[in-house]
Amino acid sequence: MGLISNIQNIFKIAELKSRVLFTLGLLAVYRIGAHIPTPGINGEALSKFLTEKGGAMMGFFDMFSGGALSRVTIFALGIMPYISASIIFQLLTVVIPALGKIAKEGEAGRKKIVVYTRYATVAIAAIQSFGIAVGLEGMSGGEFIQHPGWSFRLLTMITLTSGTAFLMWLGEQITERGIGNGISLIIFAGIVARFPNAVISTLQLVKAGELSLFFVLLLAIMMVAVIGGIIYIERGQRKIPVQYAKRVVGKKVFGGQSTHLPLKVNTAGVIPPIFASSIIMFPATVAGFIAIPWVQSFAKQLAPGTILYTLMYVGLIVFFAYFYTAVVFNPVDIAENLQKHGGFIPGIRPGQRTSDYIYRVLTRLTFVGAVYLSFVCVMPELLISRFNVPFYFGGTSLLIAVGVALDTVSQIESHLVTRSYEGFLKRGRLKGRRG
Repeated sequence: MGLISNIQNIFKIAELKSRVLFTLGLLAVYRIGAHIPTPGINGEALSKFLTEKGGAMMGFFDMFSGGALSRVTIFALGIMPYISASIIFQLLTVVIPALGKIAKEGEAGRKKIVVYTRYATVAIAAIQSFGIAVGLEGMSGGEFIQHPGWSFRLLTMITLTSGTAFLMWLGEQITERGIGNGISLIIFAGIVARFPNAVISTLQLVKAGELSLFFVLLLAIMMVAVIGGIIYIERGQRKIPVQYAKRVVGKKVFGGQSTHLPLKVNTAGVIPPIFASSIIMFPATVAGFIAIPWVQSFAKQLAPGTILYTLMYVGLIVFFAYFYTAVVFNPVDIAENLQKHGGFIPGIRPGQRTSDYIYRVLTRLTFVGAVYLSFVCVMPELLISRFNVPFYFGGTSLLIAVGVALDTVSQIESHLVTRSYEGFLKRGRLKGRRG
């Protein structure tokens, strides 16, 4: 009853209630759109063909679109072009000084970068959708296409690109007027929506004798263990002690208290696997639809479970773990703020020594976080790729689903606690990655 009463508290706060309902409403719009077919395509026949021939790679890519890619609906590209564009501009702000200067202009600079990212999203979506259109025409002699030709290609480009642009707008609206990160929640909704089908498919495999009941129970135990590990690491912190010197102002004494600087074990959160997946998906999606033997061979090498895919995926996860941590956490700024307010780390001199110490600790924590992300994302999928199991149960999908859920619940808790309502946990407030 405690959890039910806590959920009821959400609807006692007018602002929080409207935000939650607004978020659920837009996510419902996304799920409805994921079932609207692209004009000129025999969706059912194509979906059956792609499911049979696509294998693990199609299952992995389809996971991020909530099943829209295998059916080639209007949301077939999902939100991944937007994520790819975000990656490009985050990298460019570091490489190109002019963009870096714009990014440091505060809110005005952020808005400019967002506009550039939107344009890049449309361009990437147009390229991917054109590749899909050309690939569909050449696939099985064009039997899935009603009227092949340039009219079909242009219509498919416009439809799929518009779908991605609409999803981008939905995500931004959820972030601004709803609860949680809109882009992450769209990916989360797509993953969770496939859960019932994954369970049914697994039960059908058990009935057919292709999977043993013991293996399914072992798989369920592994899922629970992975979820528990994700929650444990995501809430893990390294607390650096901070002491504030006493200051006498008039007849009052300020400072002298001890506190700590919390550093998350996984500061980057679910961003590295999402970014890494997006980077791999961009060439693999286009290549998978081009009917050229060597291109098809390259696409197969990027399928989950292959050596090339695993090496690229782990490498990109490690890279983005360090890169995103460097973007969101600046040790120099932290050291300057501590020194400005009379704070210091015991045994470490204020200023440069403090920033070097924080940087060293953060580097080691990021390494642990990168190893954890790589293990969770790759190991379960390497094991499962050897068996005929729905790809939903892979580590990447679990990591994203659990991570986004923790962040969203953390934001809801912030609203509840601010208004003197009890949170979801009796023993204390749930801390998300920003906690």
